[in-house]
Amino acid sequence: MKKALAVGFVVLGSMLALPAQAQISAEEIDSLAAETQAQVVEWRRWFHQNPELSNREVETGKRIAEILRDLGYEPQTGIAGNGVVAVLEGGLPGPLIAIRADIDGLPVTEETGLPFASTRTTEFNGQETGVMHACGHDTHMAMALGAAKVLRELQGRLAGSVMFIFQPAEEGPPAGEEGGASLMLDEGIWDEVTPEAVFAIHVGIGQPGGQIAVRPGPMMAAADRWEMTVRGKQTHGARPWDGVDPIVVASQIVLGFQTIASRQVDVTKAPSIISVGRIQGGIRNNVIPDSVELEGTIRSFDPEMRAEIKTRMEKTARLVAESGGAEVDIQIDDGTPPLINNPDLVARMMPTLQRVSAGGKVNTLNPQTVAEDFSEFSNVTPGMMMFLGNAEPGADPTGLPANHSPLFDVYEPNMEVGVRAFVSLVVDYLEQE
Repeated sequence: MKKALAVGFVVLGSMLALPAQAQISAEEIDSLAAETQAQVVEWRRWFHQNPELSNREVETGKRIAEILRDLGYEPQTGIAGNGVVAVLEGGLPGPLIAIRADIDGLPVTEETGLPFASTRTTEFNGQETGVMHACGHDTHMAMALGAAKVLRELQGRLAGSVMFIFQPAEEGPPAGEEGGASLMLDEGIWDEVTPEAVFAIHVGIGQPGGQIAVRPGPMMAAADRWEMTVRGKQTHGARPWDGVDPIVVASQIVLGFQTIASRQVDVTKAPSIISVGRIQGGIRNNVIPDSVELEGTIRSFDPEMRAEIKTRMEKTARLVAESGGAEVDIQIDDGTPPLINNPDLVARMMPTLQRVSAGGKVNTLNPQTVAEDFSEFSNVTPGMMMFLGNAEPGADPTGLPANHSPLFDVYEPNMEVGVRAFVSLVVDYLEQE
């Protein structure tokens, strides 16, 4: 059920009818971003040292709200659990646009050796684990707050408004819980006004240091989880004809799944992946078990193909099990939808990205089979997710620890590029309006 939540326009100061003022120059944005960089680094290090898992970002949300209040905002807290939203209303009339940053960490034990490395531990899925910002969400928060600081100083000349969204549970809420971008929308953050556009930055993902990469159209995959139980008839391993072997049937189903992606859907339309992450059944070498459990993930980019793959998986599992005398239960849970960057928005903002990206180069990349629930926002209004390289200048990004590695780190000067990008996108979009 949607709960009532109206994220209104909190006017910082009083909203007066102001005359048009001089445009905001790129040089001014760059100067303000440079002045803010030391503070951005300080914020990032605090977040890095104090990570919290999805739907557990209590102190993180409090710290974000505290920083926003210090900057003069009046944030709304407790959205979708620990999410925070703040609105900056410009001094001139115009549309609303949004900046989104994710705030949760991962169950990863940090091995970077940084002086501000996380030493936090917690329990996850019944196991003791470290907690780490191993995907760069610490930098995402810091860059969005840096943009909030700069835009606050430019407020009187903004021809429109900016919503800052600090979203919990991007890595996925714990089993049995709701969370993430979809819950923020369900709780009404856009019920009063839907932004004309929403922007986000993700660090890492193999890009050269300080360079931005973007792709119009499908950029990141849908991620759907499936689980299946194959039921046979237990018997002696030496007399399989006295029973029904669920291991053999499960193996045939797994092989059948692979032909869906390679033979049954149009591979020229978009890539797709069906992976098995767990097979569990049996307890002894000479006992054919009664049942086998499997679970895995589906990755896809096209919404119609996504639905077709699910239908074909259910049919394959049912018919293969029937042919072997077994029974099957399969459940496919809708997860994160594909992230599709609005092509018109990407084209419109490309000059801005070229100006702020290191060396003036914006890279084009292939669709990424990882997922991002920023897609929930960009399914409602035109959105654009960008990748920002986290390497030192000149370093080979392919040789660095990848996102979700216990060794993942960022070259902090690149965050200034992220702040410049956020602010420039806001200013340029509103001035074009």
